[in-house]
Amino acid sequence: MPTYEYKCQKCQRQFDVFQKMTDAPLAECSECHGPLKRLIGTGAGFLFKGSGFYITDYRSDSYKQAERRASSDIGSSSSSTSSTSAKGSTAEAKKP
Repeated sequence: MPTYEYKCQKCQRQFDVFQKMTDAPLAECSECHGPLKRLIGTGAGFLFKGSGFYITDYRSDSYKQAERRASSDIGSSSSSTSSTSAKGSTAEAKKP
């Protein structure tokens, strides 16, 4: 629910109220019964929790585990490919 800021026109009291967007604005101060004016507030701040944003935060555990396995498979296959190519270049250097 949004927070709305009000200011009394009579006693100058300022206060915040949690209201639904569909609720009618307050019209009367609860202390002096003077007229209220709803102020334009700064709005609410966003609070992001987690290690990433959306894609990484809301994925299922099974998806995250599969992604970890795939990335570890790619890492191990690229290191074995680089060691094989290094051995091949050494063997070619010895042939002449």
